Amino acid sequence: MMTEQSHPIPSTNEEFNPAADNGHHALDIDLGTATPARKSVRGATKRSIVANSSDETKDLIRKSSPRATRPANSSSLEHGAVIKYGSLTLLVAQMVGLVLLMRYTRTKGANILADGTREMYLATTAVFMMEMVKLLICVVVVFFQSGSSLSGLASSLHQHIWMSPMEIVKLCVPSLLYTIQNNLLYFALSNLDAATYQVCYQLKILTTALFSVILLRRRFSPSKWFALILLTIGVAIVQSSGSGDDTIKSHSLDLQKQNRYLGLVAVLFAACTSGFSGVYFEKILKGAQTSLWLRNIQMGLPSILIAYVTVYLKDYTTVSSKGFFGGYNFWVWTVVIVQAAGGLIVALVVKYADNVLKVFATSFSIIFSCLVSAVMFDFRPNISFTVGATLVMVSTVLYARPSAVRVKSKYELPLSARAASRGARKVGLVSM
Repeated sequence: MMTEQSHPIPSTNEEFNPAADNGHHALDIDLGTATPARKSVRGATKRSIVANSSDETKDLIRKSSPRATRPANSSSLEHGAVIKYGSLTLLVAQMVGLVLLMRYTRTKGANILADGTREMYLATTAVFMMEMVKLLICVVVVFFQSGSSLSGLASSLHQHIWMSPMEIVKLCVPSLLYTIQNNLLYFALSNLDAATYQVCYQLKILTTALFSVILLRRRFSPSKWFALILLTIGVAIVQSSGSGDDTIKSHSLDLQKQNRYLGLVAVLFAACTSGFSGVYFEKILKGAQTSLWLRNIQMGLPSILIAYVTVYLKDYTTVSSKGFFGGYNFWVWTVVIVQAAGGLIVALVVKYADNVLKVFATSFSIIFSCLVSAVMFDFRPNISFTVGATLVMVSTVLYARPSAVRVKSKYELPLSARAASRGARKVGLVSM
C-alpha cells in the first residue's frame, strides 16, 4: 500500500486533459501509446504557449541563443587559445633551451685559458645567482601588483614576510631540497648528454606519484600504475643503451672525467628531491591564500641563504683563488636568467594550459633535445635509446589521461524515477 506519492506517474490509459494542468508542466513520459488526437492537442498546447510568451521572454531566449553569442565567444576563445599555446611554446623552449645551454656551458662553452685548458664555472655560484634573479623578478611583479607604489610593496612584504615567520620556516624544507636539486642537475649535465638527461629526469613523475601515495594518501588507477611501470622500463632502457655525444672525445682532459653512471645517480636523486619537495609543498600549503609571487619570495629568502652557505662549504678554496664569478661568460649568465625565468613560464602554463598539454610539451622537449643534440653535440641515438625514449613519452601520455568517470546527463531521469517508470509500464502491460 503506497502512503506517499510525490511525483505520480501518469497512467497509459488516462485521458489527456490540458485544462487539468493548471499551469504546471509535469514530465510527460510517453510509452508509445499516445493517440493521434492526443499528439495534436499536445502540439496545439505548445504552440499556444509560445504564442502567448511575453516580449521579455522572447528577448531572453534570443540573447541566450548560440548564434547571438557566437562572435563574442569565438573572439574570447581565440584569445585564450593564443595565450594557452603561446605559454606552452615558451615552456617547450625553456625546457629544451635550458638543458642544452647547461650542457653547452659544462662542455664546449667553457672559457679557454692561455695554456689551452678550460675554466669551468662553479655550479654552486650559478644556483645562488639564479635564486637572486628569481627573487628580484618576483619583487618586481609584486611591486606592480601593489599599484606600482613602494608603500604598497612594503606593506605586502611586511604582511607576508615579517608578520608570517612560521610560513617561511615551513618553506625551509622545500627550499633546501630545491637547492640540492639544482646543484645535482648541474652535476648530471656535466656527466650526461642532454637527450639522456631529458629522458631520465622524467622519473620525477614516478617519485611524485609515490610520495603522493605516502604523504597525501592518494590512490591511482591501474592504468596510471601501468604508465609508471612503463616509464621506469623506458628510463632503464635509455640508460643501458650507451648512447651519448662526442664531447668526451673532442675536448679537454677535464671533460674526459665524465661518468655516465654518476650522472644517472645525480638524476635519480634530483628526481627524488623534486617529487618529495613538490608533494610536501602541496601538503603544507593546501588552501593558502597567498599569491604565487609572494609565495616565491617567501621560499626564495631561505633558498638564497642555503645556496650562499653551500658555495662556501663546498667551493671556498676555489672562490678564494678564482673569485665568485670565475669562469662566467655570456652563456653562463644566459643559463642563470633562463633558469630563473623558467619558474615564471611554468606558472603561466599552470594557469592557462591543462595537464595534457603540459605532458605533450614534455614529449616535444625530449624530441627537440635529441634533434638539437644531434646537430650541436653529434649525438647519435641507437635503437635501444629510441625504444626507451618512446616508452617514456607514451607513459607520460597514459599517466596524464583522466580516469574513466561516468558523466550523468542532465536530461537523464534519477534512478528512482526510472525504476518507477519501468514499474508503471510493467503494471500497464499486465493490466492489458
